[in-house]
Amino acid sequence: MLRQLCKALKDHYDIAVVTNDIYTREDADFLLKHEALPADRILGVETGGCPHTAIREDASMNLAAIDDLQSRHPNLELVLVESGGDNLSATFSPELSDLTLYVIDVSAGDKIPRKGGPGITKSDLLIINKIDIAEQVHASLDVMDRDSKKMRGERPFVFTNLYDGVGLETIISFILERGMLPERRPNKVAETA
Repeated sequence: MLRQLCKALKDHYDIAVVTNDIYTREDADFLLKHEALPADRILGVETGGCPHTAIREDASMNLAAIDDLQSRHPNLELVLVESGGDNLSATFSPELSDLTLYVIDVSAGDKIPRKGGPGITKSDLLIINKIDIAEQVHASLDVMDRDSKKMRGERPFVFTNLYDGVGLETIISFILERGMLPERRPNKVAETA
């Protein structure tokens, strides 16, 4: 998702990314390999422990990375902070995030939305990705839709296949609107499927 977001926004907004991994810079290196952003706009934080701790209980490493990026690029408009993993209780500290997007994928099964957890119930936007493989993993999108509505109430969610760009425009529009960024893209991202 980060690669897609960066590629769609980088020519129109002053952006940067912070990734979180335990002992490597794997996610940051992935973004560099795929030329999502220039190298000086991507910082990989090696947390030395569960990345979820670095985004919730002790956000100091991420805050330092954001400060570093802001000193390099004083006009930054958007910093995307990523934390991977499979922890349904993961949530970002309010001091670290103005807007939270929580991504699950259908390969974990259609039960995931009803399991709840802060990411499912409290994120600003829930993204249910990899809908293209739902049939292969016997996950019902109807069940996920029903359970997401039940668990989230009025909070929005979107079904996506980000590999092919399906749902990407919805996510970008949400980020721009809720992040109070002006629309500067001459052409919106085309949905493909």
